[in-house]
Amino acid sequence: MPKKADIANHIVTTAVDLAAEKGWRALTLSDVAQAARVPMSALYRHCPTKPELLAGFSRMIDQAVLSEGLPGADESPRDRLFDLLMRRFDVLSGHRAGIKAILRDLRLDPLTTLLQARQLELSMRWTLQSAGISTSGLLGRARVQALCLIYGLVLRAWEQDDSPDLDRTMKALDQRLRQAEQWENTFSRGRGERRAEQPAEEPRAQAGQEPTLH
Repeated sequence: MPKKADIANHIVTTAVDLAAEKGWRALTLSDVAQAARVPMSALYRHCPTKPELLAGFSRMIDQAVLSEGLPGADESPRDRLFDLLMRRFDVLSGHRAGIKAILRDLRLDPLTTLLQARQLELSMRWTLQSAGISTSGLLGRARVQALCLIYGLVLRAWEQDDSPDLDRTMKALDQRLRQAEQWENTFSRGRGERRAEQPAEEPRAQAGQEPTLH
């Protein structure tokens, strides 16, 4: 049995790798406990449900990515994001067969997919913040949602990418991040132009009129 500090990671990686053999939908918690060689009580303490197994695996990937340190401050925000997300895909590649099996089954299980959305948002929020990109306010929320979408799209490319250096994944990620950068630059310019067009002082609302938000 692994050391206590490592048992949670051991359980979730065992579950993901075992999914390659049994499929995610058919996999049971007792299967995971048996393969991981831990008592059911330990499995319950760390991951009492199958969605918790997936969330725990995602957190383990987050920790692996962040443990390599932050990207260079001299890099552009897009390059820092590229670096962090490629680290993620590199770690995922160590469990490719299991992850592909899980993704196939999750596409037939929208409820579990929905439950994982919150964990994905958390992972992408940490990715943005680690790249030095703000996630505060409405714009920050939009960035998180956009990165979730980008990650999902590139994940499909990763599923089909069997090259040792993940060429197709890198190309897909670079293309999507460039598109997102262009979108944000366009949005920022448009917002700046609208502000410049506003008068220096807003007229006061006349008595009996409600102020409006523009």
